[in-house]
Amino acid sequence: MLTIKVLGSGCANCKKVEAVARQAVAGLAIEAEIIKVTDYAQITAYPILSTPGLVINEQVVCSGRIPTPVEVTTWLTNALATA
Repeated sequence: MLTIKVLGSGCANCKKVEAVARQAVAGLAIEAEIIKVTDYAQITAYPILSTPGLVINEQVVCSGRIPTPVEVTTWLTNALATA
């Protein structure tokens, strides 16, 4: 099972990233745990310059923008291949 973390304060963009991630997980019909990380200290533990951030299996794949569903699907597929 994949672990997906959405890093951010809970703003509209963070919610969009979470929605895109959920859409990609549903599209692939895979099991994944989606965790919202809103604690600033936990967010700064990751090497991102700005939120929202997306982390798959502890690898930062995107930060500072909203990824496309195709991008997220690709990242999830790659994470599954290396898991």
